[in-house]
Amino acid sequence: MSESKLAGQFFDAAIGLLQRVRDEESDNIAAAGEAVADTVAAGGRLFAFGAGHSSLAAQDVVYRAGGFALMNLLAVPGVVGVDVMPATLGSALERVDGLAGAVLDSSPAKAGDVLVVVSLSGRNALPVEMAMNARALGLKVIGVTSVAYAEETKSRHVSNTFLKDHCDVVLDSKIAVGDAELSHEGIEAPFAPASTVVTSALMQATMAAAAESLVRRGLEPPLLRSGNVDGGHEWNGRVMAEYGDRIFYRR
Repeated sequence: MSESKLAGQFFDAAIGLLQRVRDEESDNIAAAGEAVADTVAAGGRLFAFGAGHSSLAAQDVVYRAGGFALMNLLAVPGVVGVDVMPATLGSALERVDGLAGAVLDSSPAKAGDVLVVVSLSGRNALPVEMAMNARALGLKVIGVTSVAYAEETKSRHVSNTFLKDHCDVVLDSKIAVGDAELSHEGIEAPFAPASTVVTSALMQATMAAAAESLVRRGLEPPLLRSGNVDGGHEWNGRVMAEYGDRIFYRR
């Protein structure tokens, strides 16, 4: 079987984007890592939120081997998209005013915590209000988004602002509007989105920077090990016991 030309082009596009964010967002990644480390060191808690496919990058740093045990998913029922019927309901909920405030008010998040808000476009009411309300509550907000959307599209929030306008640190994924890296003769629509690859890399790079910052301060990062390696369950049990009051996905 011959090699797929389009498959190779997707890898090239994804690698190019990863190189861009590594080089162009390094200072912001370091700042985001410091914010996470500051909160961990101060006894605070970590939360991540994303809607639609942006939720995949948020989930990628929650309860996983090699990840911080303290990272909690701030869940909004229905907005993952593929877990409700019809799936389009998730997209509709992203545009509902007031939903973010209700979620935050009923969550354990409080002043001094960190919230990472992941939204590719950053233009819908839910991520915009999530960031606005979180900052009003005294949380530090890290936004992971594509700044191109703020430059080339219109906000869907009454404030006419985007997620990037309400964050302490912004990580720009550099994804082009439309989130499709390839086009080809005979295929009407562009295809091969790379946002999940790049956004997940930004999330993991931030957590790596946070681990580095904690070690520099003489603190052990609260990391989980794989349950599929010898001793993993025992290690994780100790971590869960030590940080149990800051871990909410077990309750």
